[in-house]
Amino acid sequence: MENLEYMEIREQMCDVCHKMWQLGWVAANDGNVSVRLPDGNFMATPTGISKSFITPEKLVIINKDGEVLSGAPYKPSSEIKMHLRCYSEREDVGAVVHAHPPTATGYAVAGKSLDEYSMIETVIAIGSIPLTPYGTPSTNEVPEAITPYLKEHDVFLLQNHGALAVGCDLITAYYRMETLELFAKISLTAHLLGGAKEISRPQIDKLLYLRENYYGVTGKHPGYKHYNKEDE
Repeated sequence: MENLEYMEIREQMCDVCHKMWQLGWVAANDGNVSVRLPDGNFMATPTGISKSFITPEKLVIINKDGEVLSGAPYKPSSEIKMHLRCYSEREDVGAVVHAHPPTATGYAVAGKSLDEYSMIETVIAIGSIPLTPYGTPSTNEVPEAITPYLKEHDVFLLQNHGALAVGCDLITAYYRMETLELFAKISLTAHLLGGAKEISRPQIDKLLYLRENYYGVTGKHPGYKHYNKEDE
């Protein structure tokens, strides 16, 4: 019998899955969620089931090699390779959320990153969002494509595919996906109005100082690489 902590993780994963479906980030069997467990194993959503139908007993526990330890006959998504790569590359990652939020995925399908600093909250919460190279789902191509970006980023657009967010825990990863989709919507609106105006480097300096020393935001941040060229 599982302890209370694991039962709470199951409930939280179900809650996040249901929210993703309600928000229209996933359709049919899209998307997947996983959490790193205290014993070094992982809890993951099963393949072939809508996120609206996920219940605690359908979640599976796997090891670092993706082998099912409990939860049969359910199996993890074949995209679990992408999740496991995040965990193996980053000890600070405690959860991974993959979804297809429509506006953010529109940028991914159009081959456009969100590599800009134009919204205060996004600068603080997640920084710029890169577009990772195309990879065939369910293969090692996607893990290989995201690996170089994991060193500096917590949120990614997957070319022609969707979005990925990591966090120290599940709620942090989920919030980052929320921030990504809202930023994508705002960026699209700004584009229709003539284009976003990037925040100046001195102002971003202040925001990054507040991020670290006042707001206590965890995770990676790409730093100064994507500033408006006019401010350099």
